[in-house]
This record gives sequence, C-alpha cells and structure tokens, in this order.
Amino acid sequence: MIEQILTRKNLLQAMRKVQKNHGSAGVDHMPVTKLSELMSIDKEGLTAKVLSGNYLPQAILGVEISKGEGKTRLLGIPTVTDRLLQQAVLQIMMARFEFEFSGSSFGFRPNKNVQQAVMKAQGYINEGFQHIVDIDLKTFFDEVDHRYLLQLIYRKVKCRETLRLTRKWLRSPIQINGKLVKRRKGVPQGSPLSPLLSNIMLHELDRELERQGLRFVRYADDFSIYTKTKATARKVGNTIFKFLKNKLKLTINREKSGIRRPVHFTCLGFGFVPTFVKGEKGKYQLVVSKKSCPKGIPMEEEAKAKAQNPYPKNHSNEF
Repeated sequence: MIEQILTRKNLLQAMRKVQKNHGSAGVDHMPVTKLSELMSIDKEGLTAKVLSGNYLPQAILGVEISKGEGKTRLLGIPTVTDRLLQQAVLQIMMARFEFEFSGSSFGFRPNKNVQQAVMKAQGYINEGFQHIVDIDLKTFFDEVDHRYLLQLIYRKVKCRETLRLTRKWLRSPIQINGKLVKRRKGVPQGSPLSPLLSNIMLHELDRELERQGLRFVRYADDFSIYTKTKATARKVGNTIFKFLKNKLKLTINREKSGIRRPVHFTCLGFGFVPTFVKGEKGKYQLVVSKKSCPKGIPMEEEAKAKAQNPYPKNHSNEF
C-alpha cells in the first residue's frame, strides 16, 4: 500500500489538493506555495525516508478558534509536508473503508453532505419516529483511543509502513502557546486524515446501531437516534451510553444529551416545527435554528408547538 501512496501521480494529486485548500502554515512556518518547490527538489529524499521508516512528523500547531457563546475549539495544524503526506495516505486509504461505511453516516464523505443528513432526520420524524435520542459526545476528537483506532485500521490496512506513519501522526506533540504537549489520545481537527480516522472509529457505533435495527443520522461526532416511544428512547439511550463508554471509551455530555421531541431538537443547525397544514397532523418542516441565526427568526408556529410539548424542559435530559 505504501508504494501506491508514494507514486508520483498520487503525490501530485495530494499536492494540488493541499494547495487548493490553502490553509495556514504549521510550526515550521512553511506556506503551501512552497510545496511545488519541495516536490521538485526533495521528492526522492522524502519518499525514501517514509519507505525506510525514518520519516519523523513535526509537531502540530495548536490554534483555538471560536465556537460561539464564549467557547473555543482547539484545531491542530500539521506542517505543509505532513499535510501533503496525510492527503496522499487519505486518497488511498479511503477506498479501503468507504464502501463499508453506513448509509446513515453523512460527514466528510464523498457525495454526502449536511443537507442529506437533515432531510434524513426530517424523514424519520415525519414517519412517526418522534422520540429522539440526542447524544452529545464530550470532546470526542480529544478522547479517541489510539490503540483501539489503530486496531480498527489494521483490519483493512496490513501495510506496516502505512500503519507506522499513521501512528507517528497520532502521537505527534501539539504546540500550544509555544509549549509542546505530549499526546497519547485524540485526533486533532485540522489535518486531512482526521475526518477519515474519526469515521473509522465511529463506524463501530454505526454498526452497533444497525445491529439493533435503529434509525439514526450521524454527521462526524454529531448523531441522533429516532424511536416511536419514550420508553424505547430511554432504553436505547442507556444501551448506547454503555456501548460508547465501555467499547469505544468515549464519554457522553449528559447536560447536552437527552430525549427530545421534534420542537426541542436541532440537527446540524436546523430545527423542526409543525406544518399546521390541514390533513398533515404530526408532520414537521425545517427551519434554521435560532442558535444558527443569532438575530433569530420569527416563528409563531414554533412557539405554539412548544406550548403543546408533552415533555417538560426539566425532564428532557433523561435516559
């Protein structure tokens, strides 16, 4: 597999992709505009280091970006050279996993997008699956277990050099405010490979949900499960909580998770309000959530729906 990754065609394709995405420089301050020069001068030396196992990734540059409401998210920016190699690995490795990923997984995949995920959620709700298990994973990208993730990759990737390179990227320290911090878990957001690695990890969750015959929608670490009764939702919520904790070693944010009715639920920036159309009882339409539109959108229908909500707000966060 490493030979496929390091072919001239694949590396050139990776270089163009990294250049197209632009992006900031990493700890070495090298801009993406220097990639062409690097490839023309030291391509053979770079590939030789990777093949021999002597390539050593540089530290990741940690940058905090705003999430709104005074909260921040830590991004990890690899050097341009590491981004080039990660993109080259992604282009070959993706084919090994993509064909088996769930049809209910929409994040960072070819021909999949947010709109499809939201429409899927609306479809389940309008089919009568209106007791929603809404689960928020607590700092997912910071909690991924490296050993378990590498075991999952090994199922499809038997190439020692590729696995060794991936492990080095996972273990690369992160530079925060000028200080290097060791990493023994987590997949920092910001690298070309991190979306695929997160999907490989959470595909195990998808498999468990499909094994139980559940209807769900997942976009990266944002997922929700759709059931017909509150009792079923409570049972499912407890089961999945244990699976995430014991199998994947991931923690649920209890304060942000719970059982929702459609009018109290948002999916990837969209809310759901009743249509109030004669003959369409129990049907919901999409609206942009107030959280996604800070100035707010007048929604008299939403106010009416919430007044009829059978789940008091102080009971909505229980499994």
